[in-house]
Amino acid sequence: MILQKKFFDVFPSAFGLDLSDLSIKAVLFNRSKESDAITSFGSVPLPVGSVVDGDIINQQVVVDAIKDLVERTKPKKIKTRKVVCSLPETKAFLRIITIPKMDEKEVKEAIKWEIEANIPLTLDQVYYDWQILDKNFTQGKDTMDVLVVAVARSMVNQFEETLTKAGLEVVGLETESIAQARSLLAEKNEERTTLIIDIGDRRSSFFISVGNTPCFTSSVPLSSQMITDAISKSLQIPFEQAEEIKIKQGLGSLSFQSPVLKAALPVLENIAQEIERTIDFYLNNLQYSKSIDSVILCGGGSNTQGLLPFLSKRLGRLVEFGDPWVNVHLGKQMPLIDRSHSVQYSTAIGLALRGLDEYENLT
Repeated sequence: MILQKKFFDVFPSAFGLDLSDLSIKAVLFNRSKESDAITSFGSVPLPVGSVVDGDIINQQVVVDAIKDLVERTKPKKIKTRKVVCSLPETKAFLRIITIPKMDEKEVKEAIKWEIEANIPLTLDQVYYDWQILDKNFTQGKDTMDVLVVAVARSMVNQFEETLTKAGLEVVGLETESIAQARSLLAEKNEERTTLIIDIGDRRSSFFISVGNTPCFTSSVPLSSQMITDAISKSLQIPFEQAEEIKIKQGLGSLSFQSPVLKAALPVLENIAQEIERTIDFYLNNLQYSKSIDSVILCGGGSNTQGLLPFLSKRLGRLVEFGDPWVNVHLGKQMPLIDRSHSVQYSTAIGLALRGLDEYENLT
């Protein structure tokens, strides 16, 4: 929905591009009457320092990496130049605002005033988009709720310039939370409230959605890399060896604390505390729903063996792996990306689904 460009012709599907601090992932779907099929997917690493906290520091390195990825995707090379790209959640502002009931033309002006009041940037410093929600969370008879997303103009311009230099045409930009909601939350999610925990390489993000509407997002500088670093320092082994142990051996049994679990425990505890703070803030302050009905784990760090049972036990809640194929109509086909890696592609899959939907809406 956010920062959508208008189209006047029908083109082939756009591909989804998830651009983060340490990697770039791409997914392209082809939709037929019978099913959806992945025609292309792939991932390339980014050198440390190329992108820092969402800011593109070394543009040429990122441009070259995007070009390389587009050429290397499997099973087919991406031929379309049209792309829907992610925007870093840390640089975006997502709010549900309540305004008096009015017609859609009046909403546009009211939104401007609300952005000035709710977002720590002036109106001329942001690109913004909004959507009137079918559900009225505040349940006021004379009010309506509107989902507003705003992103700094400097950030959007930086991403668009980088993608253009890579030879791509930007047809959509979207925050990670909205893309992940599209890929991980079933279309018939209805009134269930879901917490999505995204454990990334450089940060962790928490998204809460009621039905399929993102209501609250937050990010903290706690990451999968910090877990690896803690293991490396505690066991006095190289970072690369610690990463291999974390992925292949995991944290070990929760009942018998292995040296790996003991090393990682301070970071894991901090992550769990931040999740609890997020839940408490949502339930006590926002109150868009009365409970958190389900918790989904995704992101590159989610594949750490033992992380899911640790969070389930520590939070006292059932935590499940996200299924990014829940809204992909594969028919009798099996996903080309195996289960253990697919959660890392959840943002790219959500963006690729947006790429399909944009063009379908024009036919």
